[in-house]
Amino acid sequence: MGDAFRRAESGTQLLARLEGRSSLKNLEPSLFAEEGSPVHGDVIEFHGPEGTGKTEMLYHLIARCIIPKSGGGLEVEVMFIDTDYHFDLLRLVTILENRLAQRTEEMIKQCLERLFLVNCNSSTQLLLTLYSLENMFCAHPSLCLLILDSVSAFYWIDRSNGGDSLKLQEMNLKKCANFLEKLVREHHLVLFATTQTLMQKSTNSAESFFPLKLQHETDTDYRPYLCKSWQQMVTHRIFFSKHCNSGNTKSFTVLSCHLKRNHVVKRSFSVAECGVQF
Repeated sequence: MGDAFRRAESGTQLLARLEGRSSLKNLEPSLFAEEGSPVHGDVIEFHGPEGTGKTEMLYHLIARCIIPKSGGGLEVEVMFIDTDYHFDLLRLVTILENRLAQRTEEMIKQCLERLFLVNCNSSTQLLLTLYSLENMFCAHPSLCLLILDSVSAFYWIDRSNGGDSLKLQEMNLKKCANFLEKLVREHHLVLFATTQTLMQKSTNSAESFFPLKLQHETDTDYRPYLCKSWQQMVTHRIFFSKHCNSGNTKSFTVLSCHLKRNHVVKRSFSVAECGVQF
């Protein structure tokens, strides 16, 4: 029985691969330092302190995905793994209502049917959840985007549970990162994940992330603290910062870095009731 199930699963996976995932290169061109990004296999990290627009940007990307093509969206499915328990469905619905020409309850429902939401409250549960999701990616060829908010949620808990052993501290996250890389690679996904600013940068910490000619334009408080398995799989790192705001509109800046090609672009965006606007 188990062998038969595995053979059937393999057949479903093959069918999903042959059918192919939709391209996400038009997801949000203003967010990336390279034209045509993201592509299948990309891992994009949103990094910054709380209140710098990371979650709003995720809502923006989700809306772009789940809105039908007739309404200017990509009409693909999204898997959202919430480890911070910050996901606000009403906020997403508000953004959809502001962007859809046909703002009926039925249209909102059809959009939300393309979103899958999972909550995790520990790194162990996150790892088990990732294992359980593989069959879902096989069965849903239109499931193109995986979002993890956030990958750093259990950092301090795992560090405490691991005692004095760095290997034990990083064990679960390393397993999660390795399996995430497998999912993204084998199922042709794009992964967005957020990380909090937990560590202050050390002297010259930006040198490995920015070309010399752009270092004077950067002011990122970044110091890598997650396991090497995660650091090595990230293809784009996007730093979020907040402007001094006035009125109902909030302004933010993103510094988008293509880590493999060493390209950097800096852009501003605002957040209003209708969501993110570049």
